[in-house]
Amino acid sequence: MRHSLLAGWLGAPPQFGALNFVNKGFTLWFTGMSGAGKSTISAILAERLRARGIKVEILDGDVVRTHLSKGLGFSKEDRDENIRRIGFVCELLSRNEVVAIAAAISPYRAVRDEIRARIPLFVEVYIECPVEVLAGRDVKGLYRQALKGEIGQFTGITDPYEPPLKPEVTVNSSRETPEESVERIWATLERLGLIAFDRSTFPHQ
Repeated sequence: MRHSLLAGWLGAPPQFGALNFVNKGFTLWFTGMSGAGKSTISAILAERLRARGIKVEILDGDVVRTHLSKGLGFSKEDRDENIRRIGFVCELLSRNEVVAIAAAISPYRAVRDEIRARIPLFVEVYIECPVEVLAGRDVKGLYRQALKGEIGQFTGITDPYEPPLKPEVTVNSSRETPEESVERIWATLERLGLIAFDRSTFPHQ
């Protein structure tokens, strides 16, 4: 249903050339637990889009916390407010023909769906990764501390993380390289008609 809505919004499919980007902005919303790879994958994807002349802005959760959402804590209310602020900026960017990439844990499904409802072209990307892999990646040892009950309000351990029920694309960073994940996301954007280009004009990636 969501895919048909996107197609209806975009209208006729683009004609393929070296690059024919549909002249509308959209939002890519990366969600997943801390350390899953949201920032890494979104940065690679953004660079790839920019290399093809597409305007892109990334709203990284950690960066937003130090600027746009400075002063907010980690209660459910503050987490939801943080996501609403990111969503508001994404809505403005998308409306002005910019690809907005949000890379934030965004643990609560209801507020993610609230943002989706406000943005006509919204693509949810779920970065899946098992907790044991995330703990192994965590050089600060925060997962281990949370698992021992030493840290409160830690998403996925002592606070809930609600995975998407029907994301447009799911990638698993424990089984894929970041580049492989980007390929799958890119293919989804093509399938949805959000980007289109002639692969023969670009070097193999």
